[in-house]
Amino acid sequence: MNIVILAAGQGKRMKSALPKVLQTLAGKPLLQHVLNTALGLQGKNTKTGPIVVVGHGAADVKQFLQITGEQDPRFNKVSTVLQAEQKGTGHALLQALPQLDLKEPTLVLYGDVPLTSKKTLSALARLADGVRGQDSALALLTQHLSNPTGYGRIVRDTDGSVKAIIEEKDATLEQKRIQEINTGIMVLPTNSLKKWLKALRASNAQGEYYLTDVIAMAVKDGVPIRTSQADAEYEIVGVNSRDQLAALERVHQLNQANVLMDAGVSLSDPARIDIRGTLECGSDVFIDVGCVFEGCVTLAAGTKVGPYCIIRNSVIGKGVTIHPYSHIDDAKIGANSLIGPYARLRPGADLANDVHIGNFVEVKNSKIAANSKANHLAYVGDSIVGARVNIGAGTITCNYDGVNKHQTIIEDDVFIGSDTQLVAPVRVGRGATLGAGTTLTKDAPPNQLTVSRAKQISLQWQRPVKKVATQKSVKVKK
Repeated sequence: MNIVILAAGQGKRMKSALPKVLQTLAGKPLLQHVLNTALGLQGKNTKTGPIVVVGHGAADVKQFLQITGEQDPRFNKVSTVLQAEQKGTGHALLQALPQLDLKEPTLVLYGDVPLTSKKTLSALARLADGVRGQDSALALLTQHLSNPTGYGRIVRDTDGSVKAIIEEKDATLEQKRIQEINTGIMVLPTNSLKKWLKALRASNAQGEYYLTDVIAMAVKDGVPIRTSQADAEYEIVGVNSRDQLAALERVHQLNQANVLMDAGVSLSDPARIDIRGTLECGSDVFIDVGCVFEGCVTLAAGTKVGPYCIIRNSVIGKGVTIHPYSHIDDAKIGANSLIGPYARLRPGADLANDVHIGNFVEVKNSKIAANSKANHLAYVGDSIVGARVNIGAGTITCNYDGVNKHQTIIEDDVFIGSDTQLVAPVRVGRGATLGAGTTLTKDAPPNQLTVSRAKQISLQWQRPVKKVATQKSVKVKK
């Protein structure tokens, strides 16, 4: 099946330099949602992928496709054609006509309608299949709306057959009362489509070449027209303004929240969660309000996530508790660990079981073994930390010399006193103790106390007193 995605529009109501189809929903451009569905419909064995008709912001859309293709090889199958002048949907599809396989039907999608499901489109495609003794049909996705304002109306004969689609600006008052609307999504017999597109005329209020005009041509040619509807109204909703985008975002997030709850996840408030990627949860996971999940995140059974945490591309083990306002990015956390509040785990943080990372502690590119803890105000970067290590408040690993990063190794059963600086590269031997305030520039031997401090002295002195400004007296003439 050919798939063409119309994505050439500017989206003036968005008031943005970014093309409308690159505005984001759930952390991904609208066009990416549509392409994910389209690629899923075509399957892995399809040699040619979807065709995207670009126009306004074409260079930005092409760059997005190139970058996404580097991350997801499926997107390398996607090709583009340019609609240099935006003269309507029929004109847009005409630009893609030379790339279409005339023997295959053509599915038309829209880059600003992101949530149409694979199930809905598969059912529509089946309607377009030829039946015994008949040629292929034209399949049209329609929807009944209580308020159809803004949509083209489906006009039917007395026997219920589709006769035409009338755009609202061209509709009579009687036609505007029709509640069955055209979604724009359709599957067409491509050989006939070639003839219909070349016969389009811009004789309408907009002066554009409407793709919907091919419906009347299909009726005239005796091509069967079959219709189906989506399971949910949000599947056919397009985005033309920021308020529409925000409304669709909340619908999508609530749908994802309902899926989680059906799978046994407890959400403090389903209306206050944002999933901008994929979130996989085990049993008895609890998520408090305001949490954001980006990329691919896994929460194992029994995990508890406090309010307003941000977790990106991370794997969280069983029974982990993440306290409020913690940021976790590209990290691994072992079972039964305690994180936060206000902790930050940066890329490469790899924590074993029963690790405690407390308030205002930052870990980057470091492995921390089981039962170790840094409970307050510490920075652990480019380090290997052994088991049962205590990292005191105010401790930092000085891993950066201004040009290169260096590693700190802390072996098992080490106790590091508060306000210690470990100037990498440096190693702290097994069972060592570092006294508070130590600046460690050489390896600390195992099982010994290492202290680096200036000698404490006390001196007699007079604390400075703040000078008080004096005001000059002013004589007043009588």
